[in-house]
Amino acid sequence: MATPPVCRIMDYGKFRYEESQKAKESRKKTVHVSIKEVKFRPKIGKGDFDTKVRHMHDFLAEGHKVKVTLQFRGREMAHPELGSKILDAVLAQLGSTAKVETQARLEGRNMTMVLAPDKKAVPKKSNEDKPHSADVAPAEVAAPAAETAPAAETAPAEVAAPAAETAPEPIPAPEVATVAAEPDPA
Repeated sequence: MATPPVCRIMDYGKFRYEESQKAKESRKKTVHVSIKEVKFRPKIGKGDFDTKVRHMHDFLAEGHKVKVTLQFRGREMAHPELGSKILDAVLAQLGSTAKVETQARLEGRNMTMVLAPDKKAVPKKSNEDKPHSADVAPAEVAAPAAETAPAAETAPAEVAAPAAETAPEPIPAPEVATVAAEPDPA
């Protein structure tokens, strides 16, 4: 202790306000990582599987962790290897965007696995970088149509020739069908 004792006279209300402001600033700087859960079933269809994996990819790109839950019902419990196949397929589709934080394990009727975003993965580009179809000038969209229209009016044979080179020729209809379509003279 100092001799003589030193005390500071201060405004307590101001002191509490400044402390709350410091606490608020420190809360702003913290990163809140939420866990998103995606549920699968062992008999999931290809389309549903792709949609759920796409959502998982978006969650990971936003920086969220993803909890993958595989729910078994009834007799499906006898085949947990089907569940691990689905979880392996999820990992294969996500590739390098996710790393396994918690390995797949069977807890009761659910098999769970937690994925975290990989720091090495390239961050997802924002929507501002992508050109939208509405952003394209109408003159740019109409320009290709204007270029092909005069060629069609002047020389139809010239237009048909390049199209035949680029596109495969249509398969001709069998002649039997044209003969059967004619009315009988009898």
